[in-house]
Amino acid sequence: MSYSKDYRERTIEYRKEGHTLEETHQVFKVSRSTIQKWEKQLKETGDLGKKELHRDFRKIDPEKLRTYVAEHPDAYQREMAEAFGCSPSGIRDALQRCQITRKKRRPGIRNRKNKG
Repeated sequence: MSYSKDYRERTIEYRKEGHTLEETHQVFKVSRSTIQKWEKQLKETGDLGKKELHRDFRKIDPEKLRTYVAEHPDAYQREMAEAFGCSPSGIRDALQRCQITRKKRRPGIRNRKNKG
């Protein structure tokens, strides 16, 4: 959970009034490193608002993975791992995130019972 912008501003104002880092920490119950980060952010950007999160894939681009699977439908996960330069478990996790199943059987066959 992040602190509100108002709370950040009050904390920094208290610090600017001449109070030490330790006093500010005691009064607002915010860690010293967080107060220092807020001061740095205010100095660099002029704003104490929340930073926008930029989350991106780490190693395996989902679109490239989809393209690769479409071009190589029978490739094993270890072969995909070699192509992407990662581990087979990384490929497995990426396939799950992309909701790509590796089942080879058609869905209708799976539901039939063996009669024999």
